[in-house]
Amino acid sequence: MLENFLQILDISLGFFLSYLTIVFLIRLILTWYPKIDLSKGFWLLISIPSSSILNLTKKFVPPIGGVDVGPVIWIGFISFLREILVGQQGLVKLALHSHIS
Repeated sequence: MLENFLQILDISLGFFLSYLTIVFLIRLILTWYPKIDLSKGFWLLISIPSSSILNLTKKFVPPIGGVDVGPVIWIGFISFLREILVGQQGLVKLALHSHIS
């Protein structure tokens, strides 16, 4: 039972954190194209999960030279979190392997 839960958690967290990394990477690229309307169509898949987080980040880290560094900060943070949780030696992987042994 616990083994199944850990496997599902491992896969789910991996996909979710990968999705967030891609979302913030696309948001970083979109800073070069300010005329794109993020409130329409496909861009909602990018805008909805990232806008509130980036607005919160702007309160603590203002744009540097007119460039919003929030997406870069979040890409780094999510990559670090992904490695700690579901990387090759992440906490979930270690729990899964210790439960199997």
